[in-house]
Amino acid sequence: MNGNFEDNYRHKGLRKQLVELLRTKGITDENVLGAIGEVPRHVFLDSSFVELAYQDKAFPIGSGQTISQPFTVAFQTELLKVESGMKVLEIGTGSGYQACVLAAMGARVFTIERQRNLYFKTKAMLEHLPYVRVKSFLGDGYEGLPTYKPFDRVIITAAAPVIPRHLIEQMNVGGIMVIPLNDDDGNGQKMMRITVQADGKLKRESFGDFNFVPLLKNVADD
Repeated sequence: MNGNFEDNYRHKGLRKQLVELLRTKGITDENVLGAIGEVPRHVFLDSSFVELAYQDKAFPIGSGQTISQPFTVAFQTELLKVESGMKVLEIGTGSGYQACVLAAMGARVFTIERQRNLYFKTKAMLEHLPYVRVKSFLGDGYEGLPTYKPFDRVIITAAAPVIPRHLIEQMNVGGIMVIPLNDDDGNGQKMMRITVQADGKLKRESFGDFNFVPLLKNVADD
């Protein structure tokens, strides 16, 4: 995260190209594409990556974490079916880019980061951006934010071994969770959409293979 909040015509042109690339890769939700076209991804990256910010690639952001490639952000967001005014819980703030994309779609975003140093770095950066609907917290993502429940949507941006029970308990009926779940062979994840049904049962849908950093418990200082 470079602290350079300039957003010039070149940046905007590169975002427009990125949006068109995402269209060719199958992203069709115009609200998602509009948010990707609005949020300046380059401000979430270290200055050495600014020239590469609008490529469809992941980049390191420190503390062993990455900013996901734009396609992954768009894909997860599209699966989430976000509508303006919804309360969204994000597990894994990272750079803050995904949270701002959700906020640009009109969501009220509550986001948790377990890496202490990354949390403070991102929180300070978010204060300079116009996405006031993002509230960030330092904590254990597995525990969620019971004080602020219920949530309409939950998005998890790290690989989980199981569906976190505490998070399901914090969701509204009809709520949707998008989560990368570890494959049985341990070589990647399946992107899953979990819907909480009226009878309390979970509807599970699978949407292909991905690779994420692991979802870990407790707060870390590194």
